[in-house]
Parts: sequence; C-alpha cells; structure tokens
Amino acid sequence: MQNENIFLKVSNLSKSYKADAPPVFEGIDFEIERGEFVCIIGHSGCGKTTILNVLAGLEESTGGDAIMLGKHIQGPGLERGVVFQGHALMPWMTVLQNVAFAVKSKYPDWSKEQINEHSKKYLEMVGLVNAESKKPSELSGGMKQRVGIARAFAIEPKMLLLDEPFGALDALTRGVIQDELLKICKETNQTVFMITHDVDEAILLSDKIMLMSNGPNARIAEIVVNTLPKGRQRASLHHDPMYYPMRNHLVDFLVNRSKDLQIKGAKGELDGYKPVIVLPGIDAAVA
Repeated sequence: MQNENIFLKVSNLSKSYKADAPPVFEGIDFEIERGEFVCIIGHSGCGKTTILNVLAGLEESTGGDAIMLGKHIQGPGLERGVVFQGHALMPWMTVLQNVAFAVKSKYPDWSKEQINEHSKKYLEMVGLVNAESKKPSELSGGMKQRVGIARAFAIEPKMLLLDEPFGALDALTRGVIQDELLKICKETNQTVFMITHDVDEAILLSDKIMLMSNGPNARIAEIVVNTLPKGRQRASLHHDPMYYPMRNHLVDFLVNRSKDLQIKGAKGELDGYKPVIVLPGIDAAVA
C-alpha cells in the first residue's frame, strides 16, 4: 500500500538525446512527501534541469515515470509553478500585471478586482506591494526574482519547481529572498523541488538533499536527510553541531564521490543501484 503522504513519485527516469550516445541520466528514483522542501545538487551536465523540466511537463523523459498525486505528469499544468534563474517577466507589463496575468489563467472566472486583490497579497508577501506599478526595467535583479516568486505562489500550485532562482543575486539579496521563501512555504505548507549549486543554501532550506553523480549516466546517488532542526536561521546555522558534518559530507560528495560513481555508471557497474539514505552527523556518531 502506497504511503498516503507521498506527493510525487519518480521511478526509473532516464533521458537520452541521441540513440548512439549514453543517457544524460538513468535509473532516477525518488519520492517527495506533501509539504517537503527537497533540493537537488550535482555538477553541470548531470541533468538536474532536465529532471525539473520533466516534472514541469516542459520536456519528456526517454523512460520511466513521474507521478504526482496519482497522475502521470504529461505537459505543463497550473498545479505546478516554475521559477527559473531568469525572471521571465513580460517587459511591457507592470509588476502587478505580470502576477495578475498568471492569476487570471488559474482563475478565469474571477473579476478584475478579485484578481488584483489576490495578486497584491502575494506581492506583499515578497515585500513588493509598493512597486506594483513599476515595469521590470525599473527593478533590480532581486526585485525581478521576487516578482517571479510571487507569480508562482499566486497561482497556488500544488508543487513549486525552482531552478537556481537565486543564482545571479548578490549574497545580501539572496539571503533576504531565502528567508521570504521559507516563510511563505511554512505558511502555505508548500511542496518544493529546487535545484541549487549552493551547499549552504540547501542546508538552510531543505528537508532532504538529493546528490547526483556526474553525467553522462548520472544517477541520484544519495538522499541526505537534513538532521538540523526546523526554524533554521542563516546567522546561527554554523553553530549547530550537526552543521559541519552535514556540510563536509555534501562537499566531499561533490569533490570526490560524484566522479567515482559516474565512472562506475559508465562501466555498467551501477545497474539496479538505489539511492542511499544518509543522516550526516547521526550516522557518523553511530559509526
């Protein structure tokens, strides 16, 4: 019997772009529970964005299944909100109009007043209610990303897909938006799948961190359970005794083990391999 809390189940997912070339990734298996925040980390070329695009319905896998709430993902849908590294705002529209456009797509029967009120609620959540009349060209990079996040949340998706949304931001702006994202996710019990290259960002935000081996023939090698308590704060994160064991584990994987696993995968030595569940710090203490 399937766990009722399982929100998303991905089974044996693979992707190849050429018949005579090795797959970008293969044998991808993972589950996400409702309300979980999951980050995925791996080197460029391992297929992280392709996996996200499959979940968004923007790209088809070569093999395997992605099932959300009992239904196969086929094509884009408003039950999935996507935020890319580029803000993807419509330059001729104001901040409010950019968010309202998405809201109208989700709720076509709403009046203009209802749409604007709902849109403003999410602009207020990201601290942009006073910028609603500005065009994207008048906004900083951080403000544009906030509009993109507000737009994604405003359609009230069942799952939020984030592709390195803070990668191009300065450290201060990045920190502020991370805090806002955590606050909104907590308020809405949002299920999130996020790509990041930032180990500290993953530790701050996520409940689980999925580590991918290098591509081609990439796989999810480990699923690291975040053992740090909820309510984490950036300023005090490094004081937690579990922080450095977890961080060191993630960095060691990226520097050393991800390459070793890629070599084994290319040799066919990982057939049937399933991700290892790891509890950094706790596992070390037990060992």
